[in-house]
Amino acid sequence: MSMFSPKLGIDLGTANTLVFKPGKGIVLNEPSVVAVSEIDNTVLAVGLEAKEMVGRTPDAIRAYRPMRDGVIADYRVTEAMLRYYIGKALGKWNLWKPEVMVSVPAGVTSTERRAVVEAAIKAGAKNAYVVKEPILAAIGAGIPIHEARGHMVVDIGGGTTDVAVISLGGIVASTSVKCAGDRIDHAIADYIKKTFNLAIGDKTAENIKIKIGSAIPLEEELIMTIKGRDFVSGLPRTTEIGTNEIVKAIDNELRDIIKAIKAVLQETPPELSADIIDQGIIMTGGSSQLANLPELIYRRTGVEARLAKDALYCVAKGTGIALEHLDTYKKSIIAKR
Repeated sequence: MSMFSPKLGIDLGTANTLVFKPGKGIVLNEPSVVAVSEIDNTVLAVGLEAKEMVGRTPDAIRAYRPMRDGVIADYRVTEAMLRYYIGKALGKWNLWKPEVMVSVPAGVTSTERRAVVEAAIKAGAKNAYVVKEPILAAIGAGIPIHEARGHMVVDIGGGTTDVAVISLGGIVASTSVKCAGDRIDHAIADYIKKTFNLAIGDKTAENIKIKIGSAIPLEEELIMTIKGRDFVSGLPRTTEIGTNEIVKAIDNELRDIIKAIKAVLQETPPELSADIIDQGIIMTGGSSQLANLPELIYRRTGVEARLAKDALYCVAKGTGIALEHLDTYKKSIIAKR
C-alpha cells in the first residue's frame, strides 16, 4: 500500500450514499439517485442534483436509483455514481488512486459482491474491499466486535433491514429483509390515499414519518397538516393527520422488522442469547430513528433496545475505522482484488 493512497469508506445505500475519509469524518452524504438522459443514455446528474429532479422530470430524463434493496440493480449507473462520489470526495487535484472500502448487505451473494468490487475498481479505486453492513455498523457504533461475546445489531436503512448477531469478529446468525424506510414511506402514502382520498408524494410521506411518526400509539398525539392532490376532484387539498393514524398505517412494516429480529434471536446459540439480554440490541441506520421504535422492540421481544450514537452514520464510520486498521479487521473483510 503506497503512502500516498488516500483511503475512502463508502456506505453505498439504497437511499443515500455516505463517504467517510479517515481523519476528516463524513465528507459526503447524498441521495443514491442518478439522472439519465433517455436520448443518448448519458448521465446528467448524480446525488442531490438528481434527487431534485425526481418526480419533476420531462420525458427525456429519467431519475432513478441504481441500488434496489441494498444491491446493485443497474451496474453501469452504479459505476457512474461511484466515480462521481469518489471524485467529489477526493477533490480534483488528487493524483493517487484511493483504497476504497464499500459496505454490502449481509445477505449479498458472491456475484453481487464481485459486482461492487468491479464497479469500484472501474470507478477509479486502486483496491476495493467489501465488508458486510452489520459488522461495519457495529464497529461504527463502538461495539468491541472481537470479544467472545454476543452483540446484536439491527441496521434499518432505506431499502433493507439487516439483523445480525456478532461474536469474535464474525456474523453468527443474521437475516436481511427488504422492509425498511422506503417501505414505511409507501405504507404511509397508501394509507393516506385509502383513508383521505389524497395523493401525496414520497418526499411528503417521508416528512410525515420523521415529523409525527411513532412505532407505538401516543396519548399526546402530534398533528400535522398535509398537502396533496384530491383523487376525486384532481385539485390540491390539505388535511390534518395525527400520530396514531401513522402508527396504524405502518403497523405491518414494523411487524416484518420485528419478525426478522425474532427469527435471528431464535437462531442464536444460548450462550450468546445470554450476552444479548445483558447488552441489549443496538440499533443503527437512518430509519432506526423512528420515534419509540426501541420501546416497540422491547415490548415484542423482551430484550432492551437502544439507538446507537449518530445512528445514520454508523456504517460509514465503521468503513473508516476498518480501513485505518485493515490488519485488525482482516477476518471480517471479504473480497480483495
